[in-house]
Amino acid sequence: PVPPFTGTRVIEPKLTELREYIDWTFFFHAWELKGKFPAILESPSYGAAARELFSHAEELLDEIQTKGWLRAKGVYGFWPARADGDDIVLDDGVRFPMLRQQVDHGDDKPYYSLADFVAPEGDHIGAFAVTAGLGVDELAARYTAEHDDYHAIMVKALADRLAEAFAEYLHELVRRSWYEKGPKHSREELIGEKYRGIRPAFGYPACPDHTEKRTLFDLLDAPSIGMELTESFAMTPTAAVAGLYFAHPDSRYFMVGKIGRDQVEDYARRKSMPFAEAQRWLRPNLGYEEES
Repeated sequence: PVPPFTGTRVIEPKLTELREYIDWTFFFHAWELKGKFPAILESPSYGAAARELFSHAEELLDEIQTKGWLRAKGVYGFWPARADGDDIVLDDGVRFPMLRQQVDHGDDKPYYSLADFVAPEGDHIGAFAVTAGLGVDELAARYTAEHDDYHAIMVKALADRLAEAFAEYLHELVRRSWYEKGPKHSREELIGEKYRGIRPAFGYPACPDHTEKRTLFDLLDAPSIGMELTESFAMTPTAAVAGLYFAHPDSRYFMVGKIGRDQVEDYARRKSMPFAEAQRWLRPNLGYEEES
């Protein structure tokens, strides 16, 4: 399918729009209350604590919205793209090298790379970077200065959930404008990822190399919306999500897992990165003894 435009667009949704997309289950996980929302509110073991926490979270969100303490901002776009081996190459020459599963499955399942979900010619991919954390550090610092650690932690946890909600909201908007027809998916279907297409993020199992965030941030000009990368490629504000969009009907999430030295050498060559540096960034995925 051909996307509605090429290049980038900036989007600034209101927090009221994003609230509807919050997956509260992970909010409770942040407070070590295990269980699915909304069932957790009735849990014999956690119910009372969960209900109190949820009530405080809703009150704080109302206040944040009313007083404009947090802002959400994102940038997203689409580009003509093609697969070149295990690389994804955009028309403007930007290249995302990908890794391929290498551990023997013990069956005839394919060995996936994200490049498999892009055609060799005439395809498109999307990319995005969103944050709901503009203002969160100042707000948390204010609570900390008042010795109110509870609200300092709460506001950061809410900003994280709003950023994930923003990613869900924007992915839906992108799918609807690109290829998804028919009625919108229910909240449960969104949480269960019952839709076509994926939005993998660098540093996660399908594309574990954090350094590719630099290419992504340059492509999107993420600093223009207040998003930066640290030296270790962590995103600031921390309440942020960034990744790629794939529309292929067979696209799926997977884990690259352990890879051999041969692939690391090939990957370093494709990235024009010294082997030792590539090896260092891919350390959790090395399926061999690293040489010092």
